[in-house]
Amino acid sequence: MFDSLSDKLGGIFDGLKRRGALKEADVIAALREVRVALLEADVALPVVKSFIDKVRTKAVGASVLKSVTPGQQVVKIVNDELVAMLGSDSVGISVDGLPPVVVMVVGLQGSGKTTTTAKIAKRISEKDKKKVLMASLDVRRPAAQEQLKILGEQIDVKTLPIIAGQTPVNIAERALQAARLQGFDVVMLDTAGRLHVDTALMAEVQAVRGATNPQETLLVADSLTGQDAVNVAREFDAQVSITGVVLTRMDGDGRGGAALSMRHVTGKPIKLVGTGEKMDALEDFHPERVASRILGMGDVVSLVEKAGETIEKEDAERMAKKMAKGQFDLNDLRDQLRQMKKMGGMKSVLGMLPGMGKMKQAAAGAQMNDSVFRRQEAIINSMTPKERLKPAMINASRKKRIAAGSGVGVPEVNKLLKMHMQMAKMMRKMSKMGKSGRMPQPGQMPPGFENLIPRG
Repeated sequence: MFDSLSDKLGGIFDGLKRRGALKEADVIAALREVRVALLEADVALPVVKSFIDKVRTKAVGASVLKSVTPGQQVVKIVNDELVAMLGSDSVGISVDGLPPVVVMVVGLQGSGKTTTTAKIAKRISEKDKKKVLMASLDVRRPAAQEQLKILGEQIDVKTLPIIAGQTPVNIAERALQAARLQGFDVVMLDTAGRLHVDTALMAEVQAVRGATNPQETLLVADSLTGQDAVNVAREFDAQVSITGVVLTRMDGDGRGGAALSMRHVTGKPIKLVGTGEKMDALEDFHPERVASRILGMGDVVSLVEKAGETIEKEDAERMAKKMAKGQFDLNDLRDQLRQMKKMGGMKSVLGMLPGMGKMKQAAAGAQMNDSVFRRQEAIINSMTPKERLKPAMINASRKKRIAAGSGVGVPEVNKLLKMHMQMAKMMRKMSKMGKSGRMPQPGQMPPGFENLIPRG
């Protein structure tokens, strides 16, 4: 998400920063390009107008134009206004209160509502340590209730038993009664959707809302649908007063305008974003981090948090000791491949690092995906423990055996060994730089890093 917008804005601001002294005409010309870039990214026109007006007012002031780094100052103003547009502060889901607290999930059919309901339930259960009951109120879509039941079994969250013939309001009331009797803290209500906003849909959601008095009414919107998602959000908010938005498919290659417009149009915060198909692929929405990523400044905080969630402390300490000595064998490479998969792949990781735009493009050009990591891991698994420790001993006959065992050709084995050799060389370089106090600065690539993108 935002890759195209980020590239365009990066080019515009690079030009500003290279100019040194800026004239008012330079800033206005750059903002004209920014306006076009935002509109092409599907940001709503009123949002773009408001944003550009605010940036222009601040950016053409004498203090900016005469500053030592006027280009950088303009970028900072754009960053601050982006953060303001996205909502300034991160706002989470509120589930504290007299149980059972009701969280109602609304949205159109196909936006990922049922899957998102299960993801939120899993999150509340694990992070907030709450006892959660899920109930599907969708009596129209075939197997909708069964889908939620299956997801509940996958994430170990209880679902309300299905009784045929009940209305959505009946189901919601039965869920509340069951929650009170069985000591549940939170009830998640997955309401029915339609292919478009209509009177029947809104009447149904309003009836459920009146019967259950939800603490949170969350709109699930597909971030790839652009202006349609913004219009849907406006309509739902007018009819049922949503308390927040959950954007799905934020890992897609869409233009991202929905995310930039949603807060401005509804006045309600984007609380969570879906970043993949897996049940744990749901993240808090942090406006300042998203703004930094859009402007190519990276998102190191999210990267550190994600690493902290996926990397075991003992493994990290062991790896740090080996790196300090400049050691890196094929067991270490296998561990790195597994961690990269857990963190969403190389493209995801590079997207969070400052100044890594070109590297991210290289990863995309190399067709990086999970299948590449799986093949590479299979190759390493086909080696003997001795070969993994001492790759230099792998000769032609051993390569043939390893290739046959992992279901790939010898050239792929050679590629992997070459990649390992380059990484080991880089580790030795970084070890020497660490001892001499010349470690790379944040956003600066370690020497040789550009050669480490594995090819598909």
